[in-house]
Amino acid sequence: MIAPHLIRRQRLIIFILCALIIATFIIGLGMGASSVSFDRIIPTILGNGTFKEEFVLFSIRLPRILITVLAGMALALSGSILQSITRNDLADPGIIGINAGAGVGVAIFFLFFPVDVGTFIYVLPAVAFLGALLTAILIYAFSYSKKEGLQPVRLVLVGIGFSMALSGVMIVLISSAERTKVDFIAKWLAGNIWGNDWAFVWAILPWLVILIPYTLFKANKLNLLNLSEPVAIGVGVSLEKERIVLLLTAVALAASAVSVTGGIAFIGLLSPHIAKALVGPRNQLFIPVAILTGGWLLLLADTIGRNIISFSSIPAGIIVSLIGAPYFIYLLFKK
Repeated sequence: MIAPHLIRRQRLIIFILCALIIATFIIGLGMGASSVSFDRIIPTILGNGTFKEEFVLFSIRLPRILITVLAGMALALSGSILQSITRNDLADPGIIGINAGAGVGVAIFFLFFPVDVGTFIYVLPAVAFLGALLTAILIYAFSYSKKEGLQPVRLVLVGIGFSMALSGVMIVLISSAERTKVDFIAKWLAGNIWGNDWAFVWAILPWLVILIPYTLFKANKLNLLNLSEPVAIGVGVSLEKERIVLLLTAVALAASAVSVTGGIAFIGLLSPHIAKALVGPRNQLFIPVAILTGGWLLLLADTIGRNIISFSSIPAGIIVSLIGAPYFIYLLFKK
């Protein structure tokens, strides 16, 4: 049974995070190369804006902001699942190579297969999922021991090794590609939010609509998987089956986000840690907080990156890395 004061704290934190997302959302709508004054945002949304105002808000800003929030939520949930099933606080889809696997899949598809504009947006998440899935299977296989089961520390080390190796594969792939395609892959690797059309919103939204409720449904199983293996087996959990299903869920979430935002790391690392510090380690409590935290962090990073330099923009992935890399080093020394 969850203590009532923890439930009240969770609701308060969720309310605060929703307020932060809305505030950053409004700031992001008004700021940019083609700014829209804040007093014109509501009239424009209600259909009383000029052609320029409506074009900037509905065709450029609004879809990009929604994609950023949804991708941050997906990465945060993916990281939460990975940390629970591996019992490792350093697990993150960007750090352990899942994002890199998705990136290689996207690069191969983009560079060597004919791209159809009408289906490219919807095929991309599936391609990213296949690349991420193959990478996750290899990482899991190299981290697993018949005698001791899954090795959490080895999983992180193997994942980092795969991430570096796949980065090398990516360099080989783009070394002989066309300049325009190389530019796209380079922006993707930096974590640039390149998906800025409504079609990308519809491409990523179904994954979250299905997988967020499913993960919350599996929250009790995640609590048990976070305990030692003998305890989980003792209460009747089918350990390997649950791990594989939840690993597939984490891979699908990460791939759906990476396919439209590029290689963004550390959101899946930071968000669960912040959520656990606020409401405790029970998955029923911290997962909703982590999801909202991830959405807000990525939205904040993208808003800062778009406006910190007047003549250019810094990819959100770089802004997140400036925060996340020191925190990762701190956790590495602590654990």
